[in-house]
Amino acid sequence: MNYWLMKSEPNAFSIDDLAHRSDQTEPWDGVRNYQARNFMRDQMKVGDQVFFYHSNCDVPGIVGIMEVAGKSYPDPTAFDPHSKYFDPKSHPADPRWFLVDVKYCRHTRRIIPLAELKEHEPLEGMQLLRKGNRLSIMPVTKKQWDYILRLE
Repeated sequence: MNYWLMKSEPNAFSIDDLAHRSDQTEPWDGVRNYQARNFMRDQMKVGDQVFFYHSNCDVPGIVGIMEVAGKSYPDPTAFDPHSKYFDPKSHPADPRWFLVDVKYCRHTRRIIPLAELKEHEPLEGMQLLRKGNRLSIMPVTKKQWDYILRLE
């Protein structure tokens, strides 16, 4: 099993939005970064655990846990000219962008803020905490995962 962190702006899609879906599952669409795409397309497996992270808000931080609910597949928003994620260079026969479905597991007992994560020495190497990091999807080590769960 692998561990991940996926960011979303809560005014666009929040942990509550995921929790309130009828089957608590949602395609993680609109990712337009090649490295993040590669994580979803090539490395994410069904059952992988994921921290849901709210970004670009008053208190950015980890707000919940979800899991990868399906194998990667082409992101249909890339083919839709009415979608804000449309990419005219991506074609169904040769897709450029992929996604995975994620399923809600639970809210964290509290928000674990970015500022707090930065205070913990065992998390120093975490990709989220690297200066200039802007990736929306990133791997988390098992050691980091377990440590963060103890912060709840």
